[in-house]
Amino acid sequence: MALASVPVSPVDSDVRHQTRIDLAAALRWSARMGFHEGICNHFSAVIPGEDDRFLINPHGYHWSEIRAGDLVEVDADGNALDGKEPPEPTAFFIHYHIHRLVPNAKVVLHTHMPYATALTMLEDGRLEPTLQTSLKFYDAVAYDDLYNGLALDDSEGQRIAAALGTGKRVAFLANHGVVVTGQSIAHAFDDLYYLERACQAQVIAMSTGRPMRRIPQDVARMTADQMSSDSERAQAVRHFEALKRILDREEPEYRD
Repeated sequence: MALASVPVSPVDSDVRHQTRIDLAAALRWSARMGFHEGICNHFSAVIPGEDDRFLINPHGYHWSEIRAGDLVEVDADGNALDGKEPPEPTAFFIHYHIHRLVPNAKVVLHTHMPYATALTMLEDGRLEPTLQTSLKFYDAVAYDDLYNGLALDDSEGQRIAAALGTGKRVAFLANHGVVVTGQSIAHAFDDLYYLERACQAQVIAMSTGRPMRRIPQDVARMTADQMSSDSERAQAVRHFEALKRILDREEPEYRD
């Protein structure tokens, strides 16, 4: 995808820049936690008030060096409107269609983070309801069990979007990685963090060879509802704000 000479829309500049800051922070923290893979994988966020435009990290940049100003704005026709480099082709095909087809996917985070990806390598690999943290995702995970090579055409993103539908916010992609979606960067990042923690604990438990203790469905459902309460959702925002305060002290240039 080439960069197009299309004017950037005049949405409030503070809103646009804050979205850039938050997405850059999410990328840098994901690199700190080892969720990245080389210069691959991609995060995107719809600009609030601009349902037809989203920001995404450019191809060729390590997540640990991304600044707010490096992010690329993409319009509804798939034109990259600014930035030094367009996004990676697979990034466009995955993120463009999820944003277009899944109403609640204002933010799309795609990683090959180790423990979640390990579960996608298993026959019928599933996130099991065997840990409190896992219940945050109870009945919220879709599984795309068909690996079909690199996402270099429209069908791949459309298939992932169809798997997510209107009720799931996480997709496990067979033999590939995961996609986490959300209505804000803070909430999507919080899910990304806890998803990897849940998968890590499950992989460790599975490695013992002992049977896992499943949580009864009624308790799992109740706990998932508790975790989706307003107070718990506010906790995700406070988590993300804390992470940005650390970046402000240690890597303040991410805001540039």
